[in-house]
Amino acid sequence: MAVIHQTDLKPTKLELLTAWLPSRPWYLGDPAGPVLAKAGGFRLDDPEGEVGIEFMVVTDTSGTLPTSYLLPLTYRGAPLDGAEHALVGTTEHGVLGPRWAYDGCHDPVLVAQLLALIQGRVEAQAQNTSDSPDREVTRSYRAHGAVPADFTAAATDDATDDATDDAEGTELTGPDGTSLRLHRVLRPAPDGGPVPPPEAVGHVAGAWHGPDGTTVRGLFVAVHARAQEVPSRQE
Repeated sequence: MAVIHQTDLKPTKLELLTAWLPSRPWYLGDPAGPVLAKAGGFRLDDPEGEVGIEFMVVTDTSGTLPTSYLLPLTYRGAPLDGAEHALVGTTEHGVLGPRWAYDGCHDPVLVAQLLALIQGRVEAQAQNTSDSPDREVTRSYRAHGAVPADFTAAATDDATDDATDDAEGTELTGPDGTSLRLHRVLRPAPDGGPVPPPEAVGHVAGAWHGPDGTTVRGLFVAVHARAQEVPSRQE
């Protein structure tokens, strides 16, 4: 399990994100820059123990209405080859030293562990506590077999990057047509809880704090199989 260090970052994660977010096509706030507050999230473990993996939810109050964003991030002790386009920024960790923070959609370690979470092979971990599963995170998977390993390969190379951003999210497409949709702009689900799209064969949902302090839930990620895939129930 990853160890959460109680220490300082200079600059902080929110400071890095404040500078980076306005460059994203799905950013809806003030062009002059967001006003961010941490609203929730969870972590995943890197099996090799080298890469920090965090799915952070932040709320921006700079626009007409508050907007919450899902920000998958990885933290590395050295630059990730071929991922200069995905660099959020660099920071100094009080224990670990220099850290390179990346948009995790372009980091193969995060993508692989996210697929493992969707398929139930790993557990989501609490964002701020070591060795503590996050029970607020739910997932499902109902397709035949595993998501192809090749799905993660294109995320590392700028020239062949299959990550596509649009007005509300990022979509990763595998060579067999499987796609992974990350909902960057989060929408609170109705009282019944988040419902994945009917065509989705897998999903991840979670909770965060709304602007008024109440806990809300919504869809974070959805997996769409290739057209010929015939899903079967496998929760």
